[in-house]
Amino acid sequence: MAKCDACGNDYDKAFKVTKAGKAYTFDSFECAIHILAPACAACGVRVIGHGLEHNGTFYCCAHCAGRQGIEQLRDRV
Repeated sequence: MAKCDACGNDYDKAFKVTKAGKAYTFDSFECAIHILAPACAACGVRVIGHGLEHNGTFYCCAHCAGRQGIEQLRDRV
C-alpha cells in the first residue's frame, strides 16, 4: 500500500501525480486538490477549474480579481 502525502492514510488504491518534476502520492482527489491546486488570492478557495491568473497570482473568478484591484480580467470573453 501507499501512504497519502496529504493525510497520511495508507491506502491500497492510492495514485501518483507528478507536477514540475516532483512526485506525490494521494488517496483521493480531495487530498490532491488540497496540496496541488492554487488558492484564490482574494477568498482562499482552491481553484480547481480554469480560474484566472494575473502576474502569477490566481483568482477563482473575475469578481475576486476585481476585489484585489485587477479589473482587466473577465470570466467570459
